[in-house]
Amino acid sequence: MTWMVTGGAGFIGAHVVRAMLAGGQQVVVFDDLSTGSADKVPAGVPLVTGSVLDRGALDAAIRDHGVTGVVHIAGKKQVGESVERPLHYYKENVTGLEVLLESMVAGGVDRLVFSSSAAVYGMPDVDLVTEQTPCAPMSPYGETKLIGEWLIHAAARAHGLRCASLRYFNVAGAASPELADAGVFNLIPMVFERLEAGESPRIFGDDYATPDGTCVRDYIHVEDIASAHLAAARRLQDAEPGTDLTLNIGRGEGSSVREMVDRILKVTDNGAVTAEVTARRPGDPARVVAGADRIREELGWSARFGLDEMIESAWQGWRLRHP
Repeated sequence: MTWMVTGGAGFIGAHVVRAMLAGGQQVVVFDDLSTGSADKVPAGVPLVTGSVLDRGALDAAIRDHGVTGVVHIAGKKQVGESVERPLHYYKENVTGLEVLLESMVAGGVDRLVFSSSAAVYGMPDVDLVTEQTPCAPMSPYGETKLIGEWLIHAAARAHGLRCASLRYFNVAGAASPELADAGVFNLIPMVFERLEAGESPRIFGDDYATPDGTCVRDYIHVEDIASAHLAAARRLQDAEPGTDLTLNIGRGEGSSVREMVDRILKVTDNGAVTAEVTARRPGDPARVVAGADRIREELGWSARFGLDEMIESAWQGWRLRHP
């Protein structure tokens, strides 16, 4: 099979491409390079520069490269930006997926691995979030991911597609320094940025109903995210038409923000630094931890990496970009 990875030049996409290659899959990357970089595409892997809103570019890529399956990672993913620019997010994430599905159906491509998000759940009041937990997204970003899943469900029924929607929890780490996340939107790089500026890391609220008062999250190494995509792709190769899986990607273990900040300070030799507690951020749930049983049952997959490995690998990437 030949898999087209949309967004394959980005942070998560580049890791998925490498996992697919290591797993013996043929890969072509489709990316508009708005946030990705051509330098992250391995030598010998075709790169098609184009937008998922461009039906002609998608049709040509599928035809010219003999694509038989798609891993769809391309899209906009910043929660705060989605609140400010909801029309942009709906266009890129929902309309873009619609155009991609049209191109796939027209080109006879019937296997799809979809990059979804735990943002579809919103603020669930449960110890473990399973795939059966009701979805109540709290941002346009989360809404676009849930609508994307609905669209895929409908297309799978109507056209016999084989699909897997993977709901990521909190992604961290890097397989190698040059593949590290260049953004500063998640906890670990946010702490790095504060340390580089000579400022104390910030903790947004310490009065939640959790053991230490700070939010609890499920952190997952990006290499584990990538291996889950490979496992899903392999599962779909021989699946029955109409197969439609929805799976969490997480470790099933919660870590508090304070615990993570303390670990980051230790790994970066900043143990004498004290974190600064500020006001809560609107919309932050107290606890969001994945139930990871279903993905083990369906794909035989489980996470391999721990918190220190996530932090250490992210720190190496940060130091490469900020010597």
